[in-house]
Amino acid sequence: MKDRLAQLKEKSDPGGDDIQVPVENEAFMDDFFAQIEDIRTSIDKVDESVTEIKKLYSSILSAPTPDQKTQDDVETLTNEIKKSANNARNKLKSIERQLESNTDERASADLRIRKSQHAILAKKFVEVMTKYNEAQVDFRDKSKGRIARQLEITGKKTTDEELEEMLEGGNSAVFSAGITESKINQQALNEIEARHKDIMRLESSIKELHDMFVDIAMLVENQNFSSILRKYLLKTRSFILLKSHSGVSFLLFQVY
Repeated sequence: MKDRLAQLKEKSDPGGDDIQVPVENEAFMDDFFAQIEDIRTSIDKVDESVTEIKKLYSSILSAPTPDQKTQDDVETLTNEIKKSANNARNKLKSIERQLESNTDERASADLRIRKSQHAILAKKFVEVMTKYNEAQVDFRDKSKGRIARQLEITGKKTTDEELEEMLEGGNSAVFSAGITESKINQQALNEIEARHKDIMRLESSIKELHDMFVDIAMLVENQNFSSILRKYLLKTRSFILLKSHSGVSFLLFQVY
């Protein structure tokens, strides 16, 4: 731990001046580094799970009707991502509160180290969660595209806005209204129903992810990186606002 502390002190002091951390602070810094390792582990778990869930998304999209095991695996990974992401977020916010409560105007060595590590991990956390969101949105778009194609097969053409309204309703029966019965139509409707269920499962997760980004955005102070957050939030808002019936309202101005 001491060797690591020395490395961090060197990185946090580009001027090269010798820095001494008071002995009484060493136990506190040991606890801090334990928190940092816990956060990093959680972020790495999310990253690994995102890689796996992307493979499952591809598997679901390649099959007309996904098997139950694949769906269960997606749900398991989604819950694991949520658990690890919430752990990382809560601990990042806890460290932020500790940093804000420091009223000493002097920038001590350990304070600079803590601020640096907090900023690095907050940035990494947002990058990993952005990758997860991109995978979710891509999966939703492709699932919606499959629904549109299957509706065309049944002779029912819809605009993008009409399709979103149908998806928003949450009732698969709306897709079969006015469609004549035939074997090919039933096959198409089966796939439509499966894709619709996939999208419904995604929506609550996407909303939770959006809320998490709004929450974590305040932890990221770097202006260049904040611009990435703003771009993400605006993209997500365009989807969330389609769900107007849920009464969701977001204070997006918080990240500006």
